[in-house]
Amino acid sequence: EVQLAESGGGVVQAGGSLLLSCAASEFTSDDYFIGWYRQAPGKEREWVTCMQSSGGSIIYRDSVKGRFTIFSANTKGTVYLQMNNLEPEDTAVYYCMSADDGINWLGGFGSWGQGTRVTVSV
Repeated sequence: EVQLAESGGGVVQAGGSLLLSCAASEFTSDDYFIGWYRQAPGKEREWVTCMQSSGGSIIYRDSVKGRFTIFSANTKGTVYLQMNNLEPEDTAVYYCMSADDGINWLGGFGSWGQGTRVTVSV
């Protein structure tokens, strides 16, 4: 089972930036999807962004396009989420998640991290 661990959350003022990281245990395949979900207080969990390990596919939620960037480190199984121009609506617990393919990823059928909290103050 793949194990994921997020870090980098914290408190930032609106308009500021944060960098989240996700460290993953070794994958059995070179082809997988990994990315980020979030859940704000009182709201349903929603996907934010994910990428294919091969670099072939990347998707972003409309509300974060142009502000968030997902990218991989030079170490396989490790991804980052660069969040710029943060808004109060971005306040949430952010979860790293991996899955075998994009459909399973969007369905939440995969491995989940414990979450890291992001608070954007106004």
